[in-house]
Amino acid sequence: MAITFVAFFAFTMAVLGLAYYKTKNANTGTEEGYFLAGRGLTGWVIAASLLLTNLSCEQMVGLNGQGYGFNMSVMAWEVTAAAALIIVALYFLPRYLKQGYATVPDFAADRYDAATKHMINGLFLLGYVFILFPIILYAGAVGMGGIFNLKEVFGFQSDFAMIAVVVVAIGILGCIYNYFGGLRIIAWADTFNGIGLLVGGLMIPILGLMFIGDGNLITGLNILITENPEKFNSIGKATDPVPFATIFTGMFLVNLFYWGTNQVIIQRALAAKNLKEGQKGVLICAVFKLMGPLFLVLPGIIAYHIFKDNPLNTMDMAYSSLVRTVLHNPLLVGLFAAVLFGAILSAFSGAINSTSTLFTLNVYKPFFAKKDATDADIVKKGKMAAIILVLFSMCVAPLISFAPKGLFQYLQTANGLYNVPIFTLILVGMFNKKAPAWAAKTVLIGFIIVYSFTQLLPMIKGGVYASALPGFLHWFVHLHFLHILAILFFICAAFMLITGHFWPTDVKFDIHNDKKVIDMKPWSLVYVISFIIFAAVVGIYILLSPIGIAK
Repeated sequence: MAITFVAFFAFTMAVLGLAYYKTKNANTGTEEGYFLAGRGLTGWVIAASLLLTNLSCEQMVGLNGQGYGFNMSVMAWEVTAAAALIIVALYFLPRYLKQGYATVPDFAADRYDAATKHMINGLFLLGYVFILFPIILYAGAVGMGGIFNLKEVFGFQSDFAMIAVVVVAIGILGCIYNYFGGLRIIAWADTFNGIGLLVGGLMIPILGLMFIGDGNLITGLNILITENPEKFNSIGKATDPVPFATIFTGMFLVNLFYWGTNQVIIQRALAAKNLKEGQKGVLICAVFKLMGPLFLVLPGIIAYHIFKDNPLNTMDMAYSSLVRTVLHNPLLVGLFAAVLFGAILSAFSGAINSTSTLFTLNVYKPFFAKKDATDADIVKKGKMAAIILVLFSMCVAPLISFAPKGLFQYLQTANGLYNVPIFTLILVGMFNKKAPAWAAKTVLIGFIIVYSFTQLLPMIKGGVYASALPGFLHWFVHLHFLHILAILFFICAAFMLITGHFWPTDVKFDIHNDKKVIDMKPWSLVYVISFIIFAAVVGIYILLSPIGIAK
């Protein structure tokens, strides 16, 4: 165990040291320097930061857990994200960068009004505090606790107690990491951690297959597929977490929101040196997302095969149990834990930085800052506010252990409260110049109320009240949450278009390249690479289907 902790500590310090060296001359005392890395990020750094902000422990633990409990259908969250990133690179990113936006709510202010901006900003902050922060903390605690077997090492009486203690430890370290760094050091740390995560992430399924095949990788793969062909079916049934039809409804919308309008993610691309580097970073990330099933779902299936005679207590323990089983070398365990911990810190610190950005620029600066406040004063207040919000999230995180359908399903279902409503406003706002601000506010409020109704009602007294509903409502509230999101999206978008036709806004919105913040020349290969990525998405689904290896 001593060797494991030494390797863990050494790798973690090395990454932080390299990140500090690459950013030691950066100016993080200004708003643009701290929140947008001085608008100087290049394509590979953006890609690594996007990937590490997304691929944290909630992905490793949650998706592999669903792979253990279900099948390859859950890979849709990864593979279809590549298609969404194509749209982000071609349409969303150029529109943001033309105006030099620092936050997504800034676009809402230009398109609708200040009140709509503050409503969206508030939804982001609530979503991050009650959903995103707790998820990252909980998943990190489960992953690190499982790898190091902290429950037994420190004698915790229950998994809940172990998770609560590790949540606090990760939360404190994440706050320190963010407080002294800003987006630039986070992005560079993501780059170095990304290399380790890619190597370490692929190492686990390779060792797992060798474990199954008594040292032979090909034999292990053949045994896994032959004995568990149903596990390699990406065409999800109605009883799976991701039914195939949802890919074309709510999942498409959720992915577009996540990669195109979620502040935590898009902030990395908003910090691009120019449009070319921004598009390059987004599409490089899309290529890596195509590899996601190899280390985000396949290990869960391997864990199912290894532990099916002695099932695990919860599907969310599948990944850490597999890591402990196949990594016998304490040095490798320490290095892998360091990589995973780096991913946790990257995602958590990135989320803190984005939360600080939203609070500082859209709440503190316009409402509370003094007129003579310096950039340094404003940045400092934003950091302190983010820390307070994180402390609150630490109290929420351990409660996720009671989620009935696993970590990742809880994450996506809960995110529906704010992701698609915000995306609806942004998308309609980009492509329609007439929808009025009052319609946008109505959509935000109505969407959240109806979606909450559909998710909460079936849970009340085991669904007794829901079963008494009239036919259509009974059918509606029991739909898969992704289908519900899609139906509400089309209803709300239609409402905004209709109101824009009959009661158009007085000021017609248009995007001009007035500010000329960065060079807007696009990447010359953007369309070629986009076509190759889309073709790969289709090919992967054909391979992992009843007409491919799943037969």
